[in-house]
Amino acid sequence: MKFKLVKIAQLSGRKTAIYSVKLAGSDKTLFEYFLEENDIIFHQEVLEIITRLRSIVQKEGAREHYFKKAEGNIGDGVEALFDTNSRKLRLYCIRYGSVVLILGGGGVKNVRALQEDPKLKSENYLLRAISKQLSEAMKSGELSWNIDESDFSGRLEFDEY
Repeated sequence: MKFKLVKIAQLSGRKTAIYSVKLAGSDKTLFEYFLEENDIIFHQEVLEIITRLRSIVQKEGAREHYFKKAEGNIGDGVEALFDTNSRKLRLYCIRYGSVVLILGGGGVKNVRALQEDPKLKSENYLLRAISKQLSEAMKSGELSWNIDESDFSGRLEFDEY
């Protein structure tokens, strides 16, 4: 799968760098598609997610309490950002500690397990595959941390290994 990481400057802040994924042949990031798909029906929840992201990047960093962990495979960092359990909208992301957050897609969770919903399963499994490629790039040194370990350095465009 070909993709690139795109830093979202208007959402990144002093505590956390925010990226999203742009798939080959697409003119938008996964996060932009997420916003378009959900803003009309779930406008208030979208605003709450953006408010939460702004708090993460400016005040606290991507701390564990903002996320539902273990939404992917063990150790892949795939998690879901959400406001409260009563909310339906889930945004899948890959979290690297508190300093880097890669936003993917997501959708409305009306099922017990994400595997029961084709849209959520597709969005989640896509991030799992991306996480795997990022892990390989980090192992090989093509992608690494910058000098103060607050952001990525190196290759941000990927194709299949």
